Amino acid sequence: MFWTAFLQNKMILYMLLVVNIFGTIYGYYWYGWQLKETDFPLVLFVPDSPTASLFFCGVLFLWLMKRQSGTLEALAILSLIKYGIWAVIMNLLVMIVYGNLHWTGYMLMFSHALMAFQAVLYFPFYRIRLWQWGIGALWLLHNDFLDYVFGVMPYYSVVNLYPKEIGYFTFWLSIIVIGICYFGYTQTKLKNLQIWKG
Repeated sequence: MFWTAFLQNKMILYMLLVVNIFGTIYGYYWYGWQLKETDFPLVLFVPDSPTASLFFCGVLFLWLMKRQSGTLEALAILSLIKYGIWAVIMNLLVMIVYGNLHWTGYMLMFSHALMAFQAVLYFPFYRIRLWQWGIGALWLLHNDFLDYVFGVMPYYSVVNLYPKEIGYFTFWLSIIVIGICYFGYTQTKLKNLQIWKG
C-alpha cells in the first residue's frame, strides 16, 4: 500500500522527529514562567502537551533505530490525542467566552490537532501490551489528579474561570481517550506491521 510505504519512509520519520523536537522545545518555552513558579517534583507534570510530543520524539527515534517500546508508544498516543483534543476545545471555549481568539490561539488549535492526528496515523505500527496501556492510562489520570487537585494545570484564562467544570471534563476526556484508543488498537487489523523496512 502506498500510504503504508509513505508512513514507513525514513525521510518522513526524520521530518516528523524534527517537527516534534521543535514543537517540544517551543512548548517547554511557552510553559517557562509557570515552570519557574512550580516546585519540584510537581514541575514535571506542568507541561502536558510538550511532554506528549517528547514521548513521540522518543517513539520516532526508536523507530529510526529499528527498535520499539510499547510503553513509550502508549504514553505518546494517549497523551498526544488527549492533550491535542483538550487544547482545541479550550481555545474554542476562549472564543465562545470572550467572543474572539488571538492568532496564537488558532496556531495552538492547528498544532494540537496535528498532534492528535499524527498519533492516529501510526496506529497500525504500535506494539502495545495490556500492561503498557495501563501505564499510559495511569499517567493521564495521575496528571489530571495533580492538575486539578494540586493546581498544576495550564494557566489558561478559561481554566481559571471554570476550574471545577474543566477538571470534570478533563477527567472524562481522559477516560474516553483511553477507551477509544485501546478499542481502536485492538480492532486495527494491520497492527502487526513493522514501522521500518528490512
